[in-house]
Amino acid sequence: MAETKPVERPLSPHIQIYRPQLTSITSILTRITGNALIVAVILVVWWLLAAAVSDASFATANAVMTSWFGDLVMTLSLLGIWYHYLAGLRHLYFDAGHGLEIETAEKLGIACLVGSVVLTVITILIV
Repeated sequence: MAETKPVERPLSPHIQIYRPQLTSITSILTRITGNALIVAVILVVWWLLAAAVSDASFATANAVMTSWFGDLVMTLSLLGIWYHYLAGLRHLYFDAGHGLEIETAEKLGIACLVGSVVLTVITILIV
């Protein structure tokens, strides 16, 4: 067989060369919060199933849910829900062809970050 000559192509620069941009970070956070919410859902389903199975199972699950770990997971899940919701609204706005300028996209990213924290604090205070 004939030898093929490898094509001389430049390699892509490593990710560390690029400066992180707010729009890329918020996009990555949207994916992370969406996947992290699965952990919270699994924890809540386990808690509900334990309540249906027996008192002993529920006592174990309830001990986890009411511990510092459960409080942390549920609080971060609340933050994730608000962030994911606001980022979804932002993406709907982008899909409509609005806010695609870099300056506007960055302002909307900051609004998602700040808004999710503010809405989380308000929700914790109300509930």
